[in-house]
Amino acid sequence: MRYARIPDQTIRRLPLYLRALFLMAEQGQTEVSSKDLSEHVGVHAWQVRKDFSFFGEFGRPGVGYQVSWLTDQIKTILRLDSEKKAVLVGVGNLGAAVLSFSGFNKYNLTIIAAFDADVNKIGQTVGGVEIRDVACLDSVGELNATLAVITVPGQVAQAVVDPLVNVGIRGILNFTSCRLIVPDQIRVTNIDIGMDLASLPYYI
Repeated sequence: MRYARIPDQTIRRLPLYLRALFLMAEQGQTEVSSKDLSEHVGVHAWQVRKDFSFFGEFGRPGVGYQVSWLTDQIKTILRLDSEKKAVLVGVGNLGAAVLSFSGFNKYNLTIIAAFDADVNKIGQTVGGVEIRDVACLDSVGELNATLAVITVPGQVAQAVVDPLVNVGIRGILNFTSCRLIVPDQIRVTNIDIGMDLASLPYYI
């Protein structure tokens, strides 16, 4: 289900709330207040309540929310209530680190295939995922994957994204410094570690 007119910042905070709820559940906490969540996420309690208000009546005044129930609600809103499959292109140092990351499972996200141009890597397994020939990107359409992680050099990023879009990829996590040109219905999230780090000296 898509919700209309929800601010992007609200959607970006939902995974933060979810991460906090996972931690609370691990610690045996069964109920949580908006104040508790606000302290975990770093926003005001009123902001937590406002974010949830976009999706209906959440919680009870003076009581708060059930951790398990709220977790399920946020998963449903983010469409994480069922497994979402992803592929990764570019198994260099960064790509290998992403494949080895164990934190995707709790969000029902699974990287099911990886692709690289290096013939010495093809057929190897990293993080339990087999590396395939990047020339076979058209096969992604047979994997029922809708998400892709791009960790290739910037100069080839567009060349690998185009065939992925053509075979059904609808969401892209882009770790390159290249601006990707995609149709309007494709969602791209850009992560440029160097650029983000470069902004820190200004603040310190």
